[in-house]
Amino acid sequence: MLQSKNSLDTVEVSVASERAEAVGGVLIAFFAALMAISQMVNGELEEQMMIAHNKVVNYSSWYQSKSIKESLKESELDYLNVLVTSGIIPEDKVVPVNSKIEVVKNQITKYGNEKKEILIGSSNIPVEDWIQDLDGKLGIIVGVKEWEQLAEQYDEATKKFDLGMLFFQICIVLGAVCIIIYDNPKLQKGFIILMVVCGIIGIIMSVYGYSIAP
Repeated sequence: MLQSKNSLDTVEVSVASERAEAVGGVLIAFFAALMAISQMVNGELEEQMMIAHNKVVNYSSWYQSKSIKESLKESELDYLNVLVTSGIIPEDKVVPVNSKIEVVKNQITKYGNEKKEILIGSSNIPVEDWIQDLDGKLGIIVGVKEWEQLAEQYDEATKKFDLGMLFFQICIVLGAVCIIIYDNPKLQKGFIILMVVCGIIGIIMSVYGYSIAP
């Protein structure tokens, strides 16, 4: 009688263990699929982040080149003003020099407006102030600050995805341990619960990362 009871208990434990193994295997496949999707999306976000960082560098260089041109024109303006105020220029040449001064002032203003548009973007200034073209088109400049903000947003999103994938990897490890452990349904159940908890955290992190991506 005792032997029959022990045999029955062994069968029940074996059945429970096999059931836990099956659940663990299904969860491993499920979370592995989610991790693969997260890796794919994260890869695209990282690519966009690199593009944004490159744009920051390129547009910053563009901004600096405008600053150099503006500084040169300001130096030229100072030189012309000194010539006029010193009286060195003959009277018949004063009018042409004054005209040149006005041209230089307009160029300085133009460079200043171009710098502003390159810095903050066309969308952040009035339409009538659009002055810097890109490939012959006005109003399509994405400013340095805008690219910096995009790069930060992509960086934050990829960090959340990385964290989510970490929890998915933990799920897979826990699932593997669950399968390895045999004839201990209670312990297997504990690992399954941990898998589900880590998986939920991974899903939350991934969804949050996707939601904050630009």
